[in-house]
Amino acid sequence: MKVHLVGEAAGHAADLTAHLDPSHEVVALPADAATTGAYDDRIDPDDVVVSLRFRRPSGQAPAFRLLHVPGAGLDGIDLDALRPETAVANVFEHEIPIAEFVLARLLDWEIRAGEMTDRFTAEGWPEQYRHRLPHGEVHGKTLGLLGYGRIGRAVAARASAFGMRVLALDDHALDDRTTTVFPPDRLHAFLAEVDHLVVACPLTAQTTGLIDRPALAVMKAHAVVINVSRAEVVDEDALYEALTSGAIGGAVLDVWYRYPSSSEPDPPPAHRPFWDLPNVWCTPHSSAWTRELSQRRYAVIAANINRLATGGPLSHLVRPSQGVPARPLQERR
Repeated sequence: MKVHLVGEAAGHAADLTAHLDPSHEVVALPADAATTGAYDDRIDPDDVVVSLRFRRPSGQAPAFRLLHVPGAGLDGIDLDALRPETAVANVFEHEIPIAEFVLARLLDWEIRAGEMTDRFTAEGWPEQYRHRLPHGEVHGKTLGLLGYGRIGRAVAARASAFGMRVLALDDHALDDRTTTVFPPDRLHAFLAEVDHLVVACPLTAQTTGLIDRPALAVMKAHAVVINVSRAEVVDEDALYEALTSGAIGGAVLDVWYRYPSSSEPDPPPAHRPFWDLPNVWCTPHSSAWTRELSQRRYAVIAANINRLATGGPLSHLVRPSQGVPARPLQERR
C-alpha cells in the first residue's frame, strides 16, 4: 500500500512514519494533486491519500481505498467526486490549542497586559502608578459559542473555570453542567446576550453567512467576534461595516476569506482591509498550529492506516466504503 501525502501533508511525513507500519510506502505529491488529475496514474486502488483538499474538474476521482483528511473540516473535499469504494476519515486534536488561543485572546482583550508593558518606563512609573488605567475582567462576562462540538466544549470548560457565563447555539447539543444551549431558531436571542462570540461551527450551506447584518445588529455595542472556524460563516461586508461603524466592539480573526492557491498564490486574506482597523486583531490561521498538533494528528492517521491494512475498524470515519469488503490487504490477490 502507498500512502500519498498531498501538498502541506507532505511536510509531516516524519510525524506519520513515526507510527506507521514500515511496510507502507509514503509518497509526497504536490498541492496540485488535490485539484487536478495530473498525478492520478500514480494512485492505485489499494492506496491511501492524505489531503486537506480533494476535487476533480472532471467530477471523477481515481479509485483508491481511503481519503484521510488531516484536519476536521470537510469543506475542501468534493465527496461527490470520490468513488463509492473510497472511504473518508478526518481527525481532530485541534480543540486543545484552539481553546487555549481563544482564552488567551479573551484575556488579552479584557486585561491589555501587553499595552501596560509597552507603556511602562522606569522614569515615568510614579505618574503611571498614580494614573493607572482600569482594565476589564473575563469573570462574569457572557461567552457565546456558535457551535458546541469539540472546540466549543473545550472553550466552555476553560471559560467556565474563569467564571464566565457560557451560552452555545447548536442544533444537536443539549444543556450541560457548564453551558446553556440555544436552538438555531433563537440565533438573535442568543447573540443579544453575549459579550464575546466565538465562531466554532463547521462551514455548511446552512452556516455560510449565518452571522449577517441583522445578526450583528442585535449584538451589544462592545461585543467581540472571535472567528476560529471558517471566515465565511460571518458575512465579510457586514462584519467590516459593523466594525467600522461601532455597531460591535471588535473582532479577533484567525481564519480568512481568501487563501493561497496554485491559480492565485498571493491573494490578500479578504476583500475588506480588516487588518487596518484598530479594533481588529489578525492572525494567519494559527490558533491550532502548535508543535504538538501535527504529532497527535498524524499518530491518529497512522493508526487508522495500520488498521485499514489489517481489516480493523477505522476511527473518525466520515463516509464508509461502499460495496467493497473490508478485508486485510494481505488477503487480496
